Amino acid sequence: MRTRRAVLLGLGGLALGTAGYSAGAFREARAQADTRLFGRSDLIETRAGALEYAVAGNGPPVMMIHGAGGGFDQGLLFAAALRRRGHRIVAPSRFGYLRSAHPDDASPAHQADRLVDLLDHLGIERLAVIGGSAGALSAAEFALRHPDRCSHLALLVPAANLTGRDPVEFTALQRFAAGVVLGSDLGFWALMRAAPGQMMRTLLATDPALLGEVAADERRRAQAILAQIFPVSRKIHGLRTDGFWARSPSPTAYERIAVPTLIVSCADDLFGTADTARHLARRIPGPELVVYPTGGHIWLGRDAEIATRLSTFIAPETAAVPGRDP
Repeated sequence: MRTRRAVLLGLGGLALGTAGYSAGAFREARAQADTRLFGRSDLIETRAGALEYAVAGNGPPVMMIHGAGGGFDQGLLFAAALRRRGHRIVAPSRFGYLRSAHPDDASPAHQADRLVDLLDHLGIERLAVIGGSAGALSAAEFALRHPDRCSHLALLVPAANLTGRDPVEFTALQRFAAGVVLGSDLGFWALMRAAPGQMMRTLLATDPALLGEVAADERRRAQAILAQIFPVSRKIHGLRTDGFWARSPSPTAYERIAVPTLIVSCADDLFGTADTARHLARRIPGPELVVYPTGGHIWLGRDAEIATRLSTFIAPETAAVPGRDP
């Protein structure tokens, strides 16, 4: 009995110690996330409330509109290779993400109108606009509604509902897991540590096996995209809005977009954006369509190649050999 009691006490102590360590590690991760975001962005007031943004780099301006689970930081990461190629990156946080307001009308069209306020604030008359994943909806609306302010449009792995059904078809288990993960900072953090491969497959729609086929800098980029979703509590309203638009047929009149357009996707994107890209290419007048065979939803292993293509499309005279990271 004494031996059994000692074992049980020891296991209980180990469990408490592990829980204490995990709680401390979670608090440290949350503090690091807050530190990563602090002081890197600014706010302006618009008719829809606060709009958060960051600007990085020098050269011809490009607006990068982030995807689901992101914020200005994801926009900067998506456009990092473009910045190294000599572009000034304007990266807003969409409605409901980080410090941006979440108005009653959080539609992509209203978001596009408020992004004009940001250009006015920055003194930018016209620029190229890139939308990544769910950010492609706002980018398309910007080009449609404000062609005088949009020189070029690029839709990168566009997550738009063009067929009346959500292109992302989760199983019941996947839907439950995603709900738990995206509804809890602790749940997200714990699964990111315990099952990063499954998180990459489910949330980033990218086969984790690709990690073994790409260079170290691309593995770090993938890990950073996943890590930047944390803390999800500061993005929950934006995530819910993106979920609504994923389930709802897109009302955007793509046929009326009149600016030069580039559409890029990867055939193995588990969110099915390659099919979406092909649908868009049939609806938007005269676009350039590029579908790579591999790369997943985060175009793993193709960041430099896509950045060069984007840079050449946006401003061929400035497309140069990439510089070093600062």
